Amino acid sequence: MNTTTPTETLIGPDRVMDVRPIPCSVKHGLIIRTWLGLAVGEHFILLNDHDPVPLYYQFAAQWGGSFTWEHLIKGPSEFRVKITKLKATADAAQPAGATFGSCGHH
Repeated sequence: MNTTTPTETLIGPDRVMDVRPIPCSVKHGLIIRTWLGLAVGEHFILLNDHDPVPLYYQFAAQWGGSFTWEHLIKGPSEFRVKITKLKATADAAQPAGATFGSCGHH
């Protein structure tokens, strides 16, 4: 499976990143890489089939204070979260030792 999909093709013109068809094993990594690639002040809207709470905690632990997380739609079958980059991150690479394989909803 190719997991190097360019993020510009993942975010539509409406700034929505629909991750519902993406396998859990790569979903968190793609979302994080997309957010890391944003310029300060930019955002995207994450569209998922479950509340991405584990991903929020991952963001908070790694980049607390560098993002906002705003639920626009909260279930039951569709969740939309606006994720905005507030400030530059020290390293645009994935954090060492991070685990991106679990969506945490099973």
